[in-house]
Amino acid sequence: MYQIDKDANRISPLQEKRFSELGFREREHLQEWLAANPEVLGEELLIIQKEFDGFDETRERLDLLALDKQGHLVVIENKLDDSGRDVVWQALKYASYCAGLTKSQIVAIYQQYLDKYEPGHTAQQRLSEFFDDAEFDELTLNPGSDQRILFVAANFRREVTSTALWLMEHRIRIQCIKAVPYALGDQLLLKLDQIIPVKEVEEYMVGISDKKQEEQSSERAVRNSHQIRQKFWKVFLETIRASDCRLYDNVNPGKENFSNAGSGLSGVSYYVSFGRTFVRVELFFGRDNPEENTAMWTAMHDRRDELEARFGDALEWNPLEGKKGCRIYFQQPADGFNPDDWHRMAEWLTKYMARLEDTFKSEIPGLKSMLSERQEASAEPA
Repeated sequence: MYQIDKDANRISPLQEKRFSELGFREREHLQEWLAANPEVLGEELLIIQKEFDGFDETRERLDLLALDKQGHLVVIENKLDDSGRDVVWQALKYASYCAGLTKSQIVAIYQQYLDKYEPGHTAQQRLSEFFDDAEFDELTLNPGSDQRILFVAANFRREVTSTALWLMEHRIRIQCIKAVPYALGDQLLLKLDQIIPVKEVEEYMVGISDKKQEEQSSERAVRNSHQIRQKFWKVFLETIRASDCRLYDNVNPGKENFSNAGSGLSGVSYYVSFGRTFVRVELFFGRDNPEENTAMWTAMHDRRDELEARFGDALEWNPLEGKKGCRIYFQQPADGFNPDDWHRMAEWLTKYMARLEDTFKSEIPGLKSMLSERQEASAEPA
C-alpha cells in the first residue's frame, strides 16, 4: 500500500507490520473483526457461530462458521502472521464434520450464537431476512457436499497454497485471503486481498457451478411442486363441485399455486390459492387498463364496511400500486404441502369462496355499468 502526496505529486510506501508486533491476537482481535464485519471477505456472509465445537467425539473447534447467499456452509479459519502447515487438513476435517448438519441443526447452532451475542433475536427470522425475506420453510441450507473453506492469514506457506490449488481443481471451494496490517503514522490500517483463486477466475468457476446446481435444483423443485399442486387441485375440485358453488364446474386441475374462475365481467376473476404456509380466496381486478382496475377496487373499498358485513369477516384490500391489478382477499395459515391437511384446506376454500361469490356477485352489474360510462366519457370529444 502507498500513501499519495498530492502536493508533491509523489507516492510513498506504508510500513507493513506484523500482527504479533502490534500486540494483536488471533481470537481476541482478527476473529472478532471478521465476525463483526464479514463483508470484508468480499461477499455477503452470515456468521452463525464462533469457536464452534459441536462435533461429536472430538474437542476440535473451528474459528467461524457462516452461511453464504446460496445456503452453503462456510468454514472460516483465521491465522495471524503465518498460516501454519496444517491449516488445510484442519479445515477439511471441519468441513467434513459440517457436511452432515441438517437444517434444524444449523438453526439451533445459530440460535445459540444469537442467544449469546444478540439476545432477543430468533434464528428463523434472521435467516429469512438474510435470504431476502424468503419463507423459512422454503430455504435450503447446507445443500449436498458444497461446504466451503476460507482461510485468512498474513502469510500463506507454499504447502498451503499448493494444496489449496489442487483441491480447487477437484471442485472443492477454497479461498485464501491475505490480511496484512499497515502503519500510517499513529494510524493502523488493514488490507485484505484474495490471492487464491484470482477473483475473476473464481467468479467464472462459481458461476458455472452455481448455474448447474441451480438448474438441477429448480427442475426438481418445479417437478415436485407441479405434481403436488395437481393432486391438491383434484381434491379441491371434488370438494367444491359437491357444494352449491358452481364457479369451478368447468375448471381442470392445473400446475400453478392458484386456480381462477370467471365472474361474468372480463378481467375480473375469482381466485383460490394455496402455498406452503397459507390458503386464500380473492377477487382480482386484472383488466388491461390499470385505471379501470383501480376504479373498480376504489368503488368497492368505499363500501368496505357493508361488504365485509355481508362476507362475515374482515377482508384484506390490496390495491397493488404500480401493477396491473388490484385484489380483495381473505386467507389463513395452512400446511400447504401436507396431504393429510388437504381435505380441511379444500373445505375451507370452498366455504369462503362461496361467501366471496355471494358477497360480490351482485356488484358485478354495477361494475359493468361503471366501466361502460368511463369508456363512453373517454370516447367523447374534448
